Amino acid sequence: MPLSAFTNARLLDPASGRDEIGTLIAEGGKITALGADISVPTGAETIDCTGLCLAPGLVDMRVAVGEPGEEQRETILSASRAAAAGGITAFAMLPNTTPVIDNIAGLEFIARRAREAKLVKIFAYGAVTHGAAGKDLAEMGLLAEAGAVAFTDGVNAIGDALTMRRALSYARAFGKVIVQHPEEPSLAAGGQMNEGEISTRLGLSGITRAAEIIMLERDLRLVALTGGRYHAAHLSTAEGVDLIRKAKQAGLPVTCDVAPPYFALSEVDVGEYRTFAKLSPPLRTDGDRRALIAGIADGTVDAIASDHAPQDQDAKRVPFAAAAPGVVGLETLLPIALELHHKGMIGLLDLLARMTLAPATILGLPLGTLAVGKPADLVIFDLDRPWVIDADAFRSKSKNSPFDKRPVAGAVIMTVVDGRIVHES
Repeated sequence: MPLSAFTNARLLDPASGRDEIGTLIAEGGKITALGADISVPTGAETIDCTGLCLAPGLVDMRVAVGEPGEEQRETILSASRAAAAGGITAFAMLPNTTPVIDNIAGLEFIARRAREAKLVKIFAYGAVTHGAAGKDLAEMGLLAEAGAVAFTDGVNAIGDALTMRRALSYARAFGKVIVQHPEEPSLAAGGQMNEGEISTRLGLSGITRAAEIIMLERDLRLVALTGGRYHAAHLSTAEGVDLIRKAKQAGLPVTCDVAPPYFALSEVDVGEYRTFAKLSPPLRTDGDRRALIAGIADGTVDAIASDHAPQDQDAKRVPFAAAAPGVVGLETLLPIALELHHKGMIGLLDLLARMTLAPATILGLPLGTLAVGKPADLVIFDLDRPWVIDADAFRSKSKNSPFDKRPVAGAVIMTVVDGRIVHES
């Protein structure tokens, strides 16, 4: 690994509260020194970061990839390239592949393909149930030993209460978290967008907000019963945030995340049947959007995840009711999140914590911080550089972004993994 010196950078580390102009030295894939008064070692490759921010590489805890089984949507290589371009140095991959990652062979396949890509660090979830079908529990102990960072049925909710109770109990024994798609399946079945005035006007079947609320209320009761760790993914409602807030106040071991579309868009953005605004759970009201932002700002929402869900043209360029849900998000995670800082809604260190330290901590990964001895996983970005999102330029194989042509401020300049530059704009 090369000896590198990143000089004159605004060093930002949420874990320590560091925010200062200084130098970071990386050697052997690790951070060996950082601070305001660090001398550049002889022979080091010097990278001048004047005017730029240097932070821990982003850790994205919710990414769907088509490989294996649906490589036309996304491969591990294309997802790695997209992540690197977005300043993401590590991501956790959902198990909803074909076949589902519910056994050791699935985990080994992902690990091998990640090594071959040699770009960002890829971790995999193990499915909670066989085939992510919500019935019989997978061999969670074996999956944990083989490297599963947590357990989830991904885009499928664990609808059966007894199955969820057992999953929470078993995962607790292995020190792992259960990640839930909090949407009561029977209430969401057949729904196309948020239930309300706009869905009625468009003639689309709605998904009631109660689908999220009822599932969260049930699951939080089971957390209290079992003591198992629980993470609610991509919250979409104000009531959902409030339930998590109260659960934390009661001392329950719960965390949650929100994806950028839910705090940057609302049901209005479905417009005239825009399939690129069809998500699961659906975009909600502007009041929900504001409540999610408040939850991010006050710390109720622990993490911001991309919820990257690539879909090919055939799955999106169809009538709204027939379109697959989901949007790509790896390359827009940072600029859309930075809108919250630019609008004065949250401090920069607190915002970065939601995308670095917090997801790493939830998943038990030794990442997300700038400290001597830690991996030299870095993102260097221009906080204020204006640009316009262009989905056609994405590294992702899929281009289904609701943010195409959106003006933003904040651009990734360089991404570094274990001291290696894996992306440079």
